[in-house]
Amino acid sequence: MEISFIKHEKVQKSSCIFMRWLFYRIDLLPTYFLSFKMTEFLNSQMEKLVLLMLMLATCYATPKDLSGKVFVFPRETTTDYVKLLTSQTQFSAVTVCLKFLTDLKRNVGLFSLATVGHSNDFVLFRMNDVIEVTARDVSVNFLSLPLTPNTWHSLCSTWSSANGLAQLWLDGKPSIKRFISEQPITGTPISILGQEQDSYGGGFDSDQSFVGVISRMHMWNYALSPAEIKRYVNNGNFSPGNVFNWRALEYEIYGKVLVDEEPDDM
Repeated sequence: MEISFIKHEKVQKSSCIFMRWLFYRIDLLPTYFLSFKMTEFLNSQMEKLVLLMLMLATCYATPKDLSGKVFVFPRETTTDYVKLLTSQTQFSAVTVCLKFLTDLKRNVGLFSLATVGHSNDFVLFRMNDVIEVTARDVSVNFLSLPLTPNTWHSLCSTWSSANGLAQLWLDGKPSIKRFISEQPITGTPISILGQEQDSYGGGFDSDQSFVGVISRMHMWNYALSPAEIKRYVNNGNFSPGNVFNWRALEYEIYGKVLVDEEPDDM
């Protein structure tokens, strides 16, 4: 196991060194691309460039163990959010789990994943006592949920393109299953906590911004079993997210988002 880890680390370092060299040696590009047509080139290659930037960010970013920590979003704005970093670009299934606390009753974005072709590729959006789940720009509402303000809530959502079904788990209790889409998610993702994307990496609305606290966020590229979700909800021994892992999270903070100590009442 130790030898395997060392080999992986060397490969990762070599890849990072190459990408850094490529990034800084832009003078190697033909003069053609540095002329007026550079704009056209950038527009046509947006997704590839974003992927390269994410890979570079992953190279420079150090995963942080946020055990015992929370993200605090203290104000209503379009400038405060957390961008989550991953190099994965294909998802045939998704599970997102997080714990949140807010005093808001209005519409609020909890988690937003966008790709170039789909600004709502996977979204968790709260509307009073409703959670809207979106996959591939298709949305369904899970109704009549006990989303009491000023109370910690545990929220998990699963979706699989194998059958198109989505399900919610709120505070450990499963919802019915609803059909969304059988199309897998493809494309370089931009994943955001605290805002809801109406365009790729932007289009934020302060009236939909999250104000409150988010913690213990994980994302998997498969549908978690009910037993595994229960272990997450009960703070048991569960397999951490293989896309986003709260215990080894790569992220960037924009605006006034604070990392604070986890309260005792979670």
